[in-house]
Amino acid sequence: MTRSWEELASQLAGSLRIDEPLAHYTTYRIGGPAKALVMPRSTEDVVTVLQFCREAALRWLPLGLGSNVLINDTGFDGVVIKLGKGSDWIDEAEEDPGVWHVGAGMPTPRLAGATARAGFSGIHRLIGVPGSVGGGVATNAGAHGQEFSQTVVKVEVVGPAGMVKIIPSSDIAWSYRDSGITGVVVTAVTFRFTPGDPAELMRELRRNIAWRKKGTPFDKPCCGSVFRNPLGAERTAGQLIDGAGAKGFRIGGAQVSPRHANYIINTGGATAADVKAVIEAVREKVLKQYGVELELEVHIVE
Repeated sequence: MTRSWEELASQLAGSLRIDEPLAHYTTYRIGGPAKALVMPRSTEDVVTVLQFCREAALRWLPLGLGSNVLINDTGFDGVVIKLGKGSDWIDEAEEDPGVWHVGAGMPTPRLAGATARAGFSGIHRLIGVPGSVGGGVATNAGAHGQEFSQTVVKVEVVGPAGMVKIIPSSDIAWSYRDSGITGVVVTAVTFRFTPGDPAELMRELRRNIAWRKKGTPFDKPCCGSVFRNPLGAERTAGQLIDGAGAKGFRIGGAQVSPRHANYIINTGGATAADVKAVIEAVREKVLKQYGVELELEVHIVE
């Protein structure tokens, strides 16, 4: 297989690493090695990698900033496509300043800040969402009453056969914390933003940052919210977990955050097995107390 990896590397503008530990690339700081990790510099790189994986019958996994994901302790037996540097660009349309073309590797907080400073609303409230634009669109991430679905015009993806496709927003099955976009790699997104007052947008942005710092444990390694808020329920997932007496519950290095019960933090040396054990214990406690079965928001990679 070494020769094949060398051939793949020679065809890429980006870089390729063999047997690369994934803990460094996740906000949980958890995860065993990938068979290979590719950091593409362009959509063409992604096309090349997916064509290679198809010919070699290899699994593949797109990864942005590594939030909202828990990677198994044994790692990933395939190729991880890490979208970051090289795919974190912004291109504003000259004919319409409110239309922005954005690379999927762009961190959502950076885009939120850039749009607010430029005087555009539509994504500034997502300043505290810790993931990339590509991951945020795929999961329809949201915060403070705002979701990606409200601003997306179209999404560029690469399919398993290495074919590039443009998907209009109207063809996307948007729902709460989901877009239905699966089995592809999101490489770019086109947004339409609404003009607003930069000073007011920045004030709102700073308020949301302060709220996030005060109410969530991002000072500890975590994935963001672990569970979806139950639709139609009177309580949020965090409130249900707190009410079931699970706040602070711990197994190994994984603990339900004492600050916000819908976050399971890595207190140091936590394994994926620790986190999964806490997840199952929490779900059992909430089901027993309230009869509500919590659904995962975090994506577990086996």
